[in-house]
Amino acid sequence: MKQLVLVIFLTVITSAIQAGDATAGKNKSMVCSTCHGSEGISMAGNWPNLAGQHEKYLAKQLSEYKSGKRNNAQMSAMAMPLSEEDIADLSAYYASLEADLGEVKENFLALGKEIYERGAEGVMACTACHGPNGKGVAAAGFPYLSGQKVEYTITTLKEFRAGIRNNDMNGMMRDIAKAMSDEQIEAVANYLLGLH
Repeated sequence: MKQLVLVIFLTVITSAIQAGDATAGKNKSMVCSTCHGSEGISMAGNWPNLAGQHEKYLAKQLSEYKSGKRNNAQMSAMAMPLSEEDIADLSAYYASLEADLGEVKENFLALGKEIYERGAEGVMACTACHGPNGKGVAAAGFPYLSGQKVEYTITTLKEFRAGIRNNDMNGMMRDIAKAMSDEQIEAVANYLLGLH
């Protein structure tokens, strides 16, 4: 029964998000590029890479910044004037770009890989939702994580752990992050940077 409800929910959400125009999105991305780079690769560790992220996921995040469901003063202010068409176009543009991978700090590789692939006590393996290569599952709304900035990933996991970020499906990421130590969070974040 839960699966049927989930399928219906995902179908409704998917149909509610309009398909965007990547060319129009590129033309609208000038302000975004200040933080997220002209090709969706952020120059700063605290701002996420957007290149290659799933269109549906990006649209959800922008819509939630706009509505206030996801709380970030800077992004909420940026998203506020966006129309649904703008959100769809920007999401299509960034989804069309090539993701970038970074170099992993060797001292985090083994622990990060272990947690990502197999999980840890109280922590489900990340591969269950984000896939073996960190590319996520677009249809289910699970984001592309491969190559994401370390600082951004650490901040995101700690915000889930503290309940500051709460726009995850069924509280899944909050439950997982609550069971993670700072060391585990840092290891997974570093592992994701170079996952491909």
